[in-house]
Amino acid sequence: MKKILLSAVSLLLLVSCSNDESNTSSESTTTAHRHRGCASHEVHEQQLRENPELAAKMQEIENFTQNAITNGRLVNGRIEIPVVVNVLYRTAAENISLTQIQSQIDVLNKDFNALNSDFNQVPTTFSGVKANVGITFVLDAVYRKSTTKTSWGTRDAMKKANQGGIAPTSPTTKLNLWVCTIGGGILGYAQFPGGSSATDGVVIDSKYLGTTGTATAPFNKGRTATHEVGHWMNLRHIWGDATCGSDLVSDTPTHNTANYGMPAFPHYSTCAGTPIEMTMNYMDYTDDAGMYMFSNGQKSRMLAIFASGGSRFSFAQP
Repeated sequence: MKKILLSAVSLLLLVSCSNDESNTSSESTTTAHRHRGCASHEVHEQQLRENPELAAKMQEIENFTQNAITNGRLVNGRIEIPVVVNVLYRTAAENISLTQIQSQIDVLNKDFNALNSDFNQVPTTFSGVKANVGITFVLDAVYRKSTTKTSWGTRDAMKKANQGGIAPTSPTTKLNLWVCTIGGGILGYAQFPGGSSATDGVVIDSKYLGTTGTATAPFNKGRTATHEVGHWMNLRHIWGDATCGSDLVSDTPTHNTANYGMPAFPHYSTCAGTPIEMTMNYMDYTDDAGMYMFSNGQKSRMLAIFASGGSRFSFAQP
C-alpha cells in the first residue's frame, strides 16, 4: 500500500532512532538479548535545535529527491565511494585490526550489490521489489588515535580534533566512518544528507563493526554499518519512527513499529490493510542475521541524492 508522503519537517519531528530502555540495560546484561540501538535521528534533532536553517535545507533535499524519483533523474552509472576509517581506541580491543575493518567494507559491497549470501532468502512476497543498489565501497585510508575516553556518546566529539577525536578527511568526496566505543546501548549513528560537512559520516561502535575480531553477536555480520550507511544515503527507518508511520518509500509495507530479534515470516502489521511487514529490510531493527535486503524504492531514494543537483552529487563525480 502506498504510504502517505510526510513533509521532511514533519518527519524530523516524528523520527526517533534512539534505543529503548531494554537496549541500555542489555549493554550491561550479558544474558539478555541485545536490541539494536541507532541514534541517527537523536543527533539530527540536536543539529536542528542548534541550526534552525537545517529544517529548510532538509525540506529542499526531500523535494529534490521526490522530483528526481518521479522524473527519472537518478544517477546514471555506478558509484564508487572511498571510505576513510577513523579508529579511536583506549584499549587494545578497541584498536581493531585492518582485517576487521576490511570485513566491514566487504559486507557493504555485498549488501549494496545484492551479493550477500542471504539475499536468496527474501520471501516471494517481496521478490518483485528486492534491489541491487549498485554502489561500491573502497577502503581509502585508516587513521588511528589513542584516547583516554571510555565512551564518546552521540555529540560528535569523535569527529573533532579539539575534543580528542579525528576530523573528517575530504567529507564531500569520501565517506568518513568513525569506530569507537559509543556507550549508552547505541550501536551506531549517521548524519543524514544536508548536515555540516565537518560532522558528516557514520559512527559505529567497535563491538559491532564487521564480521570478525571484536564483532559481537547478534550484531556481528556487519549490518549495523549497512543500516547506518542507509541513513547517510537518506533512508529512514522502515516504520517511519511512528506507529504506522511512513519511511517515504512507496514499496515498503507500513510497519507498526520497529522489529527486534529474528521475527518469523510472515509477520503481519495491524496498520491499515494488515500488510506483511518487511522485517528483513536493512532499515528495520532486527538482528544482523534477520536483515538482508533493500527495496527498489529505497534504491531510487538513495540514488537520487547522487544525481546532478543532489546533496551528495560530489561523490558521483569522476
